[in-house]
Amino acid sequence: MDHGDGEGRVVAAASLAAARRTLRAGVDKSRALGHALARAGPRLEEIQAALPALEAAVRPMRAPRAELAAAGPHIDRAVGPAAAVLKVFDAVHGLEPPLLAPGTAGDLPGYLAVLAQLEEAHRFLADNCGLAAQWLADIVEYLGDRDLADPRFLADLGVTLDELRTPPAGDLDGGLLAAALGILEAEFRRLLADHSAPLAMPQPGAAAGSAAPSRVPAAAVHKLTLILDRLVANGRQDRCMAAYIDARGGVVSASLRALGLDYLRDPSQDAQALGPALESWGRHLEFVVRRLLESERQLCAKVFGQHKGAASACFAEVAAQTRVLEFLRFGRAVADAKKDPIKLQRLLEVFDSLNKLRLDFNRLFGGKACAEIQSQTRDLVKLLIDGAVEIFEELIVQVELQRHMPPPVDGGVPRLVAFVVEYCNRLLGEQYRPVLGQVLTIHRSWRKEVFNDRMLVDAVVNIVNALEANFDVWSKAYDNATLSYLFMMNTHWHFFRHLKATKLGEVLGDVWLREHEQYKEYYLSMFIRESWGALSPLLNREGLILFSKGRATARDLVKQRLKTFNSSFDEMHCRQSSWVIPDKDLRERTCNLVVQTIVPTYRSYMQNYGPLVEQEGNASKYVRYTVDGLEKMLSALYMPRPRRAVSFQIKHSSGNIASAMTGLHRSASAVK
Repeated sequence: MDHGDGEGRVVAAASLAAARRTLRAGVDKSRALGHALARAGPRLEEIQAALPALEAAVRPMRAPRAELAAAGPHIDRAVGPAAAVLKVFDAVHGLEPPLLAPGTAGDLPGYLAVLAQLEEAHRFLADNCGLAAQWLADIVEYLGDRDLADPRFLADLGVTLDELRTPPAGDLDGGLLAAALGILEAEFRRLLADHSAPLAMPQPGAAAGSAAPSRVPAAAVHKLTLILDRLVANGRQDRCMAAYIDARGGVVSASLRALGLDYLRDPSQDAQALGPALESWGRHLEFVVRRLLESERQLCAKVFGQHKGAASACFAEVAAQTRVLEFLRFGRAVADAKKDPIKLQRLLEVFDSLNKLRLDFNRLFGGKACAEIQSQTRDLVKLLIDGAVEIFEELIVQVELQRHMPPPVDGGVPRLVAFVVEYCNRLLGEQYRPVLGQVLTIHRSWRKEVFNDRMLVDAVVNIVNALEANFDVWSKAYDNATLSYLFMMNTHWHFFRHLKATKLGEVLGDVWLREHEQYKEYYLSMFIRESWGALSPLLNREGLILFSKGRATARDLVKQRLKTFNSSFDEMHCRQSSWVIPDKDLRERTCNLVVQTIVPTYRSYMQNYGPLVEQEGNASKYVRYTVDGLEKMLSALYMPRPRRAVSFQIKHSSGNIASAMTGLHRSASAVK
């Protein structure tokens, strides 16, 4: 083979090799494509199934150009508000960290500033979320009317937009505002709890009448006010009021527990026994009203600020926990107590306490929320006035009813006399006179009548005159005239001693008083003359001749006269040993007069004639007393014996007997 044929065969072999590679690559590509087609089959089926929905989604793209151009401005106007709402939503989410982080409420001004942003965003969303949804709903309706979108798609979109037009308040911010307000509530309660120490009653001698300063620092009050304003603005007024009432009511209750007010629950029906409790009642009521409630009223007004209705309601609830109604019910128990003269003073004490607090009551309990306190206070005041006037006007009748009661069997001062003197002096004293005058003036004004202080004085003088008229009636009730003298001496002296230098004594005058002193002197002289003065003549010296022939006769006369004297002395001493002279000075003077009437005569007689009988074996039968022994016996007469507390029985016009005691307790109540 020549050289040219060889080259041709080489070229042919190369061509065949290339052709084979090409065919092999084609076969490989065909095989790979087959595998790819096999794998793409299910995907193609999915695409085929989704074609209807895709067709509906792109259907507006196939709408006429003119209609699409007309829809553009409507869509732009609807999307603008929606975009603004979405922007605010994003801002709200940015407020979560400063509002919800622990301890952030400690910086109250900063916290409230962030909260204000949230509230503003909340108001924007509340005002615009529905509006944006309405705009979007309008565009959906527009697209549907012009068949520019699939009806099913538009229907689903319409349901969603309906929900957006009226969303729940919590959905606007995901509950962030509610959570922030809850944190503020907790801070509100904490501030109240941190300043919940009870108020202590001032010690005696302190300025109890002045109002207590606020026990909550001004900075804390300012914080409470700021918090409350935000909570009220967000519809949480009731929750704030409940928290405030709970906190301050607890403070008030703790303050009252320290006072020991158990006596308010079951007051006695006896006016005398009510004295000590009534004194505490007056002091406690003044403390509750002028300090405890006044400080609570001031705090309530400061915290609630312009929310006056809420402040009034809260204060009324707090005031209810001060047991003001229980205080009033105690006063009612005094008005309902058994009727006797002491009750008049109790009624005046209660009225005086309430009257001193009248302006405070009007200021503290003037609102509708305190209507029950107002009503019960008015009713109590009327009961007090009516009851006091009734008892006062009956006093003279009660004194006259005692006129026919038996006088004291021991000749002492009748309990009625001791009581009325003390009682009338008290009525005209500084404590009761102005109060009684005011009560009588008010009562007469209800009847369109006039009353003045002179009429009060005249009424008291008439009572004293009626009592004085009883003296003669009582003195005539004694069977023993001597005892009658002793009684009149005691009674007139009691009048003089216990009315001199008193208000009532000033009213009655010096002439009137001196008359009673003179009566005392008159009846004292009558008493001595008609009793002990009759004994001295029994020791007369008539017929006593001591010379030798008459000595025996004289001895017999001395014996007889000593025997008669002893018998009369024993009888008189025995009888008068049960008689009394209550006044120490008058008793000592009377005893001295008795001693002067008897002892000098007896001493002289025994010195002169005693030896006639003393030498005999039976001398003690006649000489029974030594001079010193006789003097001691006479000096020990008329001592008062222990008696029950001075009281007397009063028979009222109803015929019932009521006991009235003279243990007149002075009320120290300085309540308004």
